[in-house]
Amino acid sequence: MDKDYVCEDWGTESEWTQFKVTVPLEQLDDISAVMSMISNYLQIEDYSDIDLKTCYGDLIDESILNADKTVASVSVYLPADSGVADTLSFIKERLATLNIDGKISVSGVCEEDWANSWKAYYKPIEIGERIVIVPAWEKYDAPADKLVVRMDPGMAFGTGSHETTRLVIGLLEKYIKEGQRVLDVGCGSGILAICAAKLGAKECKAYDIDPVAVKVARENISDSGLDNVTCDVSDLLRGVDKKGGAYNVICANIVADIIIRMTPDVGELMNENSVILASGIICERADDVISCFDQNGFAVVDKAEENGWCALVVKKK
Repeated sequence: MDKDYVCEDWGTESEWTQFKVTVPLEQLDDISAVMSMISNYLQIEDYSDIDLKTCYGDLIDESILNADKTVASVSVYLPADSGVADTLSFIKERLATLNIDGKISVSGVCEEDWANSWKAYYKPIEIGERIVIVPAWEKYDAPADKLVVRMDPGMAFGTGSHETTRLVIGLLEKYIKEGQRVLDVGCGSGILAICAAKLGAKECKAYDIDPVAVKVARENISDSGLDNVTCDVSDLLRGVDKKGGAYNVICANIVADIIIRMTPDVGELMNENSVILASGIICERADDVISCFDQNGFAVVDKAEENGWCALVVKKK
């Protein structure tokens, strides 16, 4: 057996393969960028911010409280019949190229276990000035000045806990105005489109290339009781509704390379006052994305950063 990774044994009932890489905490952003090249939906385990004195107390499992806070892990899940060898080879090659000191493990996961095991640790999250993301199964008494967004992300990215999502939601609070049209490209759980609608957008169109994400987003939209938000399958801008005119706000919480691929075509969906909220960008790649926007006739008018992640607000020049 290859000694560079651990392969756990699993039975024939497993439906997914988990690829997990554990690295020193300071390399978390690097490995997140690598794993996002395999899948847009990452599971990140980083316990370094848990405050044993003030955070949750006995609501957190003891194994998490005692976890090694000098390391972090990033996992992606692929269908069990996908090419394990090819994916493993890609990860190992990128680790070597970037000099990332990572431990790789590969294991099988039953869909039910994957979909439900994390729920015990997903709690209400306040974002920005007004938004509170609340798990669909949690009881929550909302203050009068808060907008509650209830989410069950299932197997789609978007709980509100990741920096990239929080950055965009904070920018939505700043840039959404009553009556606007909003487009969310790579919507995951539908969280950004739902937030935009709660903040006053008149119409929100959400798209994702993953049918599972679209199914999850539609369920969250329905459970939110919103009739001005729709979600469909689309590969970036292919298939996006262009009949209703320009979008006032376009959200793209994906990764740097995909934002770069989208940039030459996004202008046709905008007017002179439209903004793009581009996130999912590690700070080291921000200049590449900014350069691409500049070459395609856009200018960065605002920027937000958190823990090594960057979000850009972009308008036509």
